[in-house]
Amino acid sequence: VQLQASGGGLVQAGGSLRLSCAGSGRTFSATTMGWFRRAPGKEREFVAAINLSGTSTYYGDSVKGRFTISRDNAKNTVYLQMNSLKPEDTAVYYCAAPTVSRDGWPPIGYDYWGQGTQVTVSS
Repeated sequence: VQLQASGGGLVQAGGSLRLSCAGSGRTFSATTMGWFRRAPGKEREFVAAINLSGTSTYYGDSVKGRFTISRDNAKNTVYLQMNSLKPEDTAVYYCAAPTVSRDGWPPIGYDYWGQGTQVTVSS
């Protein structure tokens, strides 16, 4: 499974960005998909997840109400719409997927990771 994240960039506080993650290598709709982020000097943080059909989502507390995860299985792509961005959202954002055997709601763990896309929010 290969995941390719894109869409990061530099944005002012209060602005928006939409990240995309294109998947390949297996039936994309087979599992939950997630987004994580890592800020400099901090631990990796869970951001959002979406179930395989796209009917259920959940979010980390720090992004609830501002970020929206969605997926288009026909395009093998998962999205993260980020609104009302804050400087503390600055991080490298990663998309991830579990193996089918470790999938669940939530998954036991994530096994496939994209290369990350940098999001920088200026104050």
